[in-house]
Amino acid sequence: MMRRFIAVLIKEAREIWRDPYTLGMAIVLPLIMLFLFAYATNLDVKDVSLAIYDQDRSRASRDYVTLLTIGDEFHVHAWVQSSDELEHLMDNDTVEVGLIIPPGFGEALAAGQPATVQTWVDGSFPPTANVAIGYVTAFNQVYSAREVAALLGQPVKPAIAVAPRVSYNPGLKSVNSVVPGLFAVILLAFPPLLSALSVVREKERGSIQQLFVSPIRPAELILGKLIPYGVIAFVEMAVIFVAGIGWFQVPFVGSLPFLLVTALIYVFGAVSIGLLVSTVTSSQAAAMIATIVLTMMPALIFSGFIYPIFNMPPVMQWYTNLFPARHFVTISRSIALKGVGLEHLWPHVGLLLAYVLAIFTMASLRFKKKVG
Repeated sequence: MMRRFIAVLIKEAREIWRDPYTLGMAIVLPLIMLFLFAYATNLDVKDVSLAIYDQDRSRASRDYVTLLTIGDEFHVHAWVQSSDELEHLMDNDTVEVGLIIPPGFGEALAAGQPATVQTWVDGSFPPTANVAIGYVTAFNQVYSAREVAALLGQPVKPAIAVAPRVSYNPGLKSVNSVVPGLFAVILLAFPPLLSALSVVREKERGSIQQLFVSPIRPAELILGKLIPYGVIAFVEMAVIFVAGIGWFQVPFVGSLPFLLVTALIYVFGAVSIGLLVSTVTSSQAAAMIATIVLTMMPALIFSGFIYPIFNMPPVMQWYTNLFPARHFVTISRSIALKGVGLEHLWPHVGLLLAYVLAIFTMASLRFKKKVG
């Protein structure tokens, strides 16, 4: 058994080595994906473009706008002269927030009366809209307290003092969450595709017939093809880990050996998906489409990388457990940001192991059925 397995392993390694272009792309493309996703998937809301329609044109209204835009949350893109002009800017996606200051704003403040400011927010992208509304609401509370203090001639103490404490990512930087999540997504992009195409390519060339008439067993063949592509995937993991942690300065407080061991399990599961796809497809185009549907789409939707799992319906939350990316996203983020170990992550590690064994078994049985 060992001799047949090693023979397949050497054969597959030689074929990979003879195709340096594919091997190089397997290393370069994940890096490209890392930088594209890490820079594009930025959930931090800063420098929101703001249009001001100041109908009051008083010193108080100018002071209000100056204080609102003194930080890096908002910047004034335009001062408009009508509601129609403001609506035009929002329709064209030129600004995200419009601020309408009505006449009598300064007089109301001077008289100690409530002053109304209308905030017009583009709700086509709810996360940005919610954060923008939160910024304006918090600013108005601070500004109101300042005005009340000015009228009373003494500082106003809040009835309730909030003391927030943020653990694991104190700066609330989205890149610290995105990069560890990308480890799972990227490793489901290329390794399954490479392993799927390796078998399908042999089918198209007809060289697979030599394996059909050989005494090699299905499990030996699948394992012989699994290990070389698993090694490539593991190298990809090491490369994107160094680039992600080093370039983006993501804090890593956990155990690196533990992350690498779980990554090794994960990449073998990813490669096994490709081998399973190769046993049920007969063309490279079909293998590519099936692999993308079974890997990248679930990794983006059901892994928790972008969409929080706790916001999904209970049935969908259970459904996410069927995808390996869902578990490795949790593992990589927990190790990198929280520093937790196997005592907390053993359910996810156990499910990853079960997933690898299940997919490997299915691929072996499917190949045996195909031969028969």
